[in-house]
Order: sequence, then C-alpha cells, then structure tokens
Amino acid sequence: MHGNVLVLTEDPELVAGQLAGEGGPTPQRLLREPLRNNVSTDEIIPGWCCFWYDERLGDFAYLGLRDRRFGEGAVRAFAPQVIVSGEAKGCGSSREHAVYAEKYAGTELVFARSFERIYQQNCRNVGIVTCEDFDLLAALLAGEELPLAAFTGSANDVERAVIDLGGLFGFHRRTADGHGTGPLPAFAGSRPLNIVEKILQSRLAPRNPAPAGGTVRAGESYFVRTDVRFSHEYVTPMAAGMFTREFGADAPLADPDSCYFFQDHLSLADQVVARRPGGADLVGRIHDLGRRQLEFATAAGGHFVGPAATGGGSRAICHNHIVEHVARPGDVIIGTDSHTCTAGAVGALAFGVGATDIASAWYSRETLVKVPEVLRIELTGRLPEGVCAKDLMLGLLAHPMIEGSRTLGKVLLFTGPGCSGLNTDERATLCNMAVEAGAMTALFEPDEVTREFLAGRAGAPVIGGEVPGGPVLDGPLLASDEGAHYSAVVAVELADVEPMVALPGDPRNAVPLGSVREPVPVDKVYGGSCTGGKAYDMDMYAQVFALARDRGLTVPPGVEAYIQVGSESVMRYAVDRGYTDLFAAVGVQVLPPSCGACINAGPGVSERADQVTVSAQNRNFPGRSGPGRVYLASPYVVAATAIAGRLSSVEALFGDSVGAPLGTEPRS
Repeated sequence: MHGNVLVLTEDPELVAGQLAGEGGPTPQRLLREPLRNNVSTDEIIPGWCCFWYDERLGDFAYLGLRDRRFGEGAVRAFAPQVIVSGEAKGCGSSREHAVYAEKYAGTELVFARSFERIYQQNCRNVGIVTCEDFDLLAALLAGEELPLAAFTGSANDVERAVIDLGGLFGFHRRTADGHGTGPLPAFAGSRPLNIVEKILQSRLAPRNPAPAGGTVRAGESYFVRTDVRFSHEYVTPMAAGMFTREFGADAPLADPDSCYFFQDHLSLADQVVARRPGGADLVGRIHDLGRRQLEFATAAGGHFVGPAATGGGSRAICHNHIVEHVARPGDVIIGTDSHTCTAGAVGALAFGVGATDIASAWYSRETLVKVPEVLRIELTGRLPEGVCAKDLMLGLLAHPMIEGSRTLGKVLLFTGPGCSGLNTDERATLCNMAVEAGAMTALFEPDEVTREFLAGRAGAPVIGGEVPGGPVLDGPLLASDEGAHYSAVVAVELADVEPMVALPGDPRNAVPLGSVREPVPVDKVYGGSCTGGKAYDMDMYAQVFALARDRGLTVPPGVEAYIQVGSESVMRYAVDRGYTDLFAAVGVQVLPPSCGACINAGPGVSERADQVTVSAQNRNFPGRSGPGRVYLASPYVVAATAIAGRLSSVEALFGDSVGAPLGTEPRS
C-alpha cells in the first residue's frame, strides 16, 4: 500500500468525510460499517460525463453516487489506490468510461464482495485488479507486501495472463511478438452440451483449437470468432482512438460487413441537455461524438445506422435494429452496450463489452469469453390477460434463485412449453433485462416462433443445421443436447405471474403492483427504450389508450406522457394501425426512435429531484433518467398510469382487466 483507501459505505457522510480528509475512522473501522451494494456504472460516472473519453474522466469519478455529498474532482484529489464496496459492484451499463474514471483518479485495486461481469472484464482489460478476498485487504491494511498472484488466485490462466501483462492490449502485444499464443485454456472431454456451450464450441478461434473430442469447459476463457460487432456514439470515439493507437492509423476492420455503427443514444439529447448548466458545451460535445463516429465508420467501412431522414431521432435503437434485421440463431454478437443481450430473443449468444474489447474485435474479429454457467428457466402455461413479459422479468429479478448476486455472470436460458406463447418482441424484453439480474446474457432456444419471425424478415437468414448458419430455412434448429449440464433449473408457471413494479433505485426492487398501497402521483410517464419501444409494446399501450378514449379519458393536466418507438419499422407499424393518432388523441406525445430518456438524453427525463416517473425502460438506478425517482413497469401499467395520473393497474383504472393485446406476432 502506498496510497489512500476509499471505502464506499451506506452512510454518505462517511464517504464524504474520507474525501474531505477529515481524519475520521480508519479504513479498518469503516469496513465494519455496511458497505454499499449495487454501485452502478451510472453512479461511478453519469451518462453526461461520457461525452469525454480522456483523462478528464478522473474528475468525474463517482459524481453519480446516490446521496452524494462531494463535488467534481473530489475522488481524484483523494487519489484512492484502493476502492472498496459490497455486492454486485459495477452493475448496469457496459461503459468503460467508469473504470477509466477510477483509473485516472489513481485507482489500482478494487475490492468488492462480488462484481458484475462487464465491469470486472473492463477492469481487467485496462489494468485495474479486482479482488473479492477481504482477508487480502486486511493484510494490505496491516502493512503486508503481497505479490500480484495473491489477487488473481480465482482467475483462470488466460485471465491471469491478461492481468499480469497489464490488460488486454498488453496481452495481445505479447502474444503477437513471437511469444506464442499465450496460455492455452483447458478443455473437457466429449459430453452433452447446452446451447451456449454449443455456440461457443462452434466459434472457437484458431489460436485455441479444441483437441479431438475436446469440449469447452465452464469457467475457462477462450477466444471465439464473432459474427456481429456493433458500437454506438457514446463509445465509438473512445474505441476508435484505442484502435488507431494500438493497430495503426491505416489498420483495417476485419470483415467490415459484420460491423455496425449506431447513432441512437444521443439523437434527441439536444432537447434536454441544452437546458442544463454548461448546456452549450455539452451539446457541442454530443455533436463531436457523432462526428468522430461518422468519420471512423466512413473510413473503416461497415454499416452506419445514423439519424433518421425525417422527423428527427435515429433510424433505430441498436438493439431493436439488430433483432429486426441482423441477428441469427447461433450467432455470437458483441456490442458496446449491456443490453446487447436483447438478440438472445432469436437464439443468438449476444452480450455487452467495453471499448477495449470492441477495438480488439474490430481488428481480429475475436473476443475473449469465459464460458458461463447456464441457469435453465422452464416456462409452462400462458400469461394471464393484462400481464406481459415485463411483469415476468421483474418477478424473476425477485425470485429466490435469481435475486441478489445469484446469477452474476451466468446465462439465463428460457425453455419449456410456455415459450410458444411468447412472441419475439416479448422474448426480447426478457433477454434485454437479463443484465438487470446480473447475468451475462439470456437466450431462447430457437423454435417455430423463431422460424416464423425470421421467415418474415427481409432477407431472411438461413437458420437450419446443427451448426448455426446451416443450409436451409426448414432444417433442424440448434438446441441443447439431452443430458446437458445446468447450474440450476427454475420452474415458472406463467399463469401465476401478476403485474409488477420496480421501486425507485434499482430494477431488483421489484414487488407486486398490488402491494403498493400508498398513492404514487406521477409527473412523467415514459413508454419507450429498447425494452418498451417494440411493435408489441405499441399494441399494449394502444389497447389501454383505446379504452381511455372510449370512456372520454385523457392524460390529466400536470402529467407529461411520452411513447417512443424503437425503430423506424416500429413507427411505420404504429402509424399503419392508427396508434399514433390514438396516442395523440389521449394526450400522449409520440417520439421518434432514440434511447432518449432511458439514458437521460431525451424528452421524458426528470428535471428535479421531487419528480416521479413511471417508465417501461429497463433500469432505474439513481440519476439514470434524471434526478427524480423512477418506477419501472409494463406497457399496460405505464399506459394506465398516464391516464390515471398516478401509479395504477388497468383494473384499478377501468374496473376490469384488458384482454389479449391487439395482434399476436407483430412483424418488425
């Protein structure tokens, strides 16, 4: 130890006291206090701070921390060599800006009771060491000198090599300079494989080939070949700078046709950011991010999915576009966004990565994957009327086998006869929010719903064959082997699912809507984002708003209500069915595609701490969508709340439940 220790306790005054150098309790004493759990990347660095991607990030470290009692630059001035917190450190966004904020503030070592996968991988990639062994922390605080190996005992050989060499680029430089391929991962013998293992087995990179009869092993890390790589304007400039520095100004993208660049996160940000302190400068930085991304994408090749031709916004949110037009069963898809897992709806193995990982994959098309354990979720029955996948997912976040940190780094595999009643958009909602459970990703085994969805997609991909990308559309579908291993099996009877709501602060604060007894007046209602802006979501909003129109009800004065579509395709769907006219008739403003309010960058964000929002988005961490309090709910509940002016179920508003939504399998 040669520097300071910052202990993130639940008491904000104790945190502020450390940074102020008040000479209060020692780190040893502070470790006896309750530590903060679920410190999100939104708290480590708020979204607006990601408009920078250089050493200035160190000044922004922990500016989003809930109940913050310190200002800009305080953490950097304190220069903590070590930062300590509780469970699930780094939940939420995949933004690598968060770990760079800590690194530029002086941090070398992070202790937590447990870590979210993407955050821990980003730390490893940039040379920050993570550790869950608090006995080692006690030894450091007692003055012992410990070797690096003491902190990497739980890592596998490949992870340890990345750490030893200072990060992913250091690992690549070492293995590219005539020193071999690096440590080779171990393989298991021939055995039945679940679908996740099958996909990874089929995509192993040449640098770590499987021996005859060898199969990938859970807990080992392998380089695998990706089928799709994408990034958005928040991250592309940072990753592009890394790519150029590491591989040269003229380095080409490997297979640029499988790379996508999206301008979707900040396409409506001007409308709200301009009103904030320093708004003109922030707007300029937003435009600079878009300009730099376009320059890189134009020079490098690939697909640029940019602003909408008319009406403002973007052509599509990245996750919606990937499901609508790109993803195939068995694909390995990586994107610089934690909700990349949305593409699991069609049976792809899709997961979020940071800037270092995407820059590396642009060059090699490979990414390093630690084979995850798989939690099998068996669905039976059908959802009741007025209940949807959002309710199911919020309920799963509170399930005793999933809540807390029980699924960190795992894959949620949805199977069972109940899957047949969930269309692709509903499946996308479930996969999208797997990361809110701490999971690596989620996916559905491809079935006839998948086949029908893909057959109706323009330029329908081939999906048959035992190996993904087989020769014919009507061939056998990729599936787990009988007898494959799962870490656990969770059985869910869909008929038992009820309307749910996540209370402010964390998506895992999920409770039955009926248990919220006190009235919750609302200021804003938002139906949108990659989670709530799909075609089937529009069906659900429309059904409730049609009931309101027929009864002469509209959004009450003092409530702002927004519905935001996830893509131009969804907008066409809504227009063709008269939904946009319906929404306007009951006082709801329709917004073009953009991540918008979900990322605190568009209409629908709160602007004061006393404002309350009910939203169909996927996360409600402090500061995520402005300074106010955010409740998460289904499209049904969001629409009912907009009309009631308070958190409300459809039954409470109209005295009866809604029936089956309009349409059953909307075409994207």
